Amino acid sequence: MSGSRAARVFLMRHGETEWSRSGRHTGITDIPLTPTGEEQARSIGQILEGHRFELVLSSPRERATRTAQLAGFGNSVQLDENLAEWDYGAYEGMTTPEIAQQLGHPWYLWDDGVPAGNTPGETSEDVRRRAQSVIARILPVLDTGGDVLLVAHGHSLRAFAAAWLGLPPTAGGRFTLATGTVSELGFDHDRPVIARWNCAP
Repeated sequence: MSGSRAARVFLMRHGETEWSRSGRHTGITDIPLTPTGEEQARSIGQILEGHRFELVLSSPRERATRTAQLAGFGNSVQLDENLAEWDYGAYEGMTTPEIAQQLGHPWYLWDDGVPAGNTPGETSEDVRRRAQSVIARILPVLDTGGDVLLVAHGHSLRAFAAAWLGLPPTAGGRFTLATGTVSELGFDHDRPVIARWNCAP
């Protein structure tokens, strides 16, 4: 990565939904924000109010675009399918305990992946490739010193952080990320770093 090392990438995870609250894996299913999720989005907007972003990208899923809108970025947001959440395949809508019970043994998304269902499903490497595409898109903006805001999902943003740091794709599992939070990536001595992580309003 090259260019201005003062530039920063802000990661905004969407507000709470019924499925995120209950731990159900939500990939392609469009679930609206709960009232709590809408309030989380507005609170994030207050934190970032007045901050200038040269580029604002969002997952096309409703829960992300609505969060961007309520946070005050609805007029400047651009959609990027590469920020969409993990495709959970046959495990869409299931919780981790339900999956483990079905399998008869423990299951870990980042290592084990998912089987195909109504959709093909993805591996951690698949999600990493999408994250790298986003990094390639935003680098020219960072090179000019402009900050970037990404509005997306728990697993896709964790995968993005791992790709940003140059870690293996499964390393995204080492980061926890709550709904309605902001994280910040940047540079330290020209090396990609995490400046802040999982910060609630």
